[in-house]
Amino acid sequence: MSRLFATKPLAVLLGEANSTGHGALKRTLGAGNLVALGVGAIIGSGLFIRTANAVSQASGPGVTLAFVLAALGCVFAGLCYAEFAAMIPIAGSAYTYAYTTMGEFVAWVIGWALIMEYALGAATVSIGWSEYLNKLLQAFDVHLPYSLTHSPLESAVLDGVAQHGLINLPAVLVVVALSLLLVKGTQESAVFNSVMVVVKVAVVLLFIGVGWQFIEPANHTPYLIPENAEPVKNAAGEVVREYSAWNKHGWGGILGGAAIVFFAFIGFDAVSTAAQEAKNPKRDMPISILGSLAICTVLYVLFGHVLTGVANWREFADPSLGAEASVAYAIRAHMPGYGWLATAVTLAILLGFSSVVLVMLMGQSRVFFSMAKDGLMPNAFAELHPRYRTPYKSNLVLMGFVGLFAAFVPGSLAGDLTSFGTLLAFVLVSIGVWLMRRSHPEQPRPFRAPLSSPRFPLVPFLGALLCTLLIAALDAFTLQVAAVWMLLGFVVYFLYGKKHSKLQQGIVVVPTELEEPVNS
Repeated sequence: MSRLFATKPLAVLLGEANSTGHGALKRTLGAGNLVALGVGAIIGSGLFIRTANAVSQASGPGVTLAFVLAALGCVFAGLCYAEFAAMIPIAGSAYTYAYTTMGEFVAWVIGWALIMEYALGAATVSIGWSEYLNKLLQAFDVHLPYSLTHSPLESAVLDGVAQHGLINLPAVLVVVALSLLLVKGTQESAVFNSVMVVVKVAVVLLFIGVGWQFIEPANHTPYLIPENAEPVKNAAGEVVREYSAWNKHGWGGILGGAAIVFFAFIGFDAVSTAAQEAKNPKRDMPISILGSLAICTVLYVLFGHVLTGVANWREFADPSLGAEASVAYAIRAHMPGYGWLATAVTLAILLGFSSVVLVMLMGQSRVFFSMAKDGLMPNAFAELHPRYRTPYKSNLVLMGFVGLFAAFVPGSLAGDLTSFGTLLAFVLVSIGVWLMRRSHPEQPRPFRAPLSSPRFPLVPFLGALLCTLLIAALDAFTLQVAAVWMLLGFVVYFLYGKKHSKLQQGIVVVPTELEEPVNS
């Protein structure tokens, strides 16, 4: 049993981080690129779709408080990520950190959970991309069939006619296009992402600025969903939302809403997956992780305040009103004279969503890259393109896997599973910082999380505690599906990972092709 928790030597990780050989990732990203990657991943489906989901399912206008609570958990976890990323600037993120602090089995668990974070995150955003594409085309009187833009598990009554999904084709196409861009190269992808980030931030600021004058104070009263709130029904009279559960109203609803909008913050940790491609990771990783988190938190709170002030929170629960493409709906329904803004926002959101999918796909391929280098995944995931030096086989496999989820799974389920994977990773990273302080106190740390000493690990403790509470606030069905996924991961580990693990086989080699040490 002790072999399951064997840790990967820190010297090996530092050697891999400094490797410049043919099998090493190319260092092309500066601080600006990394901040843009973080903001690019954070501002997306989490803001433009999950905000309305949290509003209609749990928080009401109090979604601003849900954002603050979710951000607190992210701040504590972000400080821990920043310490790890600066100390061990290597691809793999939380998986790699767990491998050297808590052992191989825990590393496998977190690597398997990260599939829910990055792969399902990419699927969720691509589904949101499809929703906004529909809204954009409708502005030009073009209507895509419901059956080709929704999963087989979705149905709705539109204009008195029952509609059933078959496949979400636009979501599949955007996954394919961005996967092929990632095969081409990290720098090209980063340039594309930086342009999209500027567009997205401009859209958010424009909506906040214009929408502020249309806020109706009555929409913010009551600020929390009351315990006796009436259920929301669709056009056929079927109940689509009810608020009797503890995490669907009042202060419990704030916690439930925070668990939903937590999806909106997953981008900052995706930055750490690109640590091995950073030019100066000691300085740039903390700046990019904490900087992108700070920028987006302020924008989120303002955005949630305006959205729930412009439209009543119940409208976002009705499939015939604002349940899809909520921002475009709010503008068209409650901001007269700004129809052009709804179209412009929809177009910009489409472009912005593309950058989120791009970063999520890149993050997942880098996690697979690290796991394959350790023998826990097939070696194909660690093979780099002979010309572009990108893990192209990993990108192509992900294209198929994410494409299937985007085609056939509803966005709400994929988004909640993404939140579970993210939160679990944050819990283990927070614990890992404390364990690393105890096991390697002498190791140079270019950035140190405050209040994280071995005897007084306040920041790691609060990060782990808040994220655990948010996991508990997820709905029961999501937790059941997540449990099944994790059990499947255990099976895969014992049938494949454990047998092929290089650490288990004693094959642990410090790379010899080194550049200037990361921790000098």
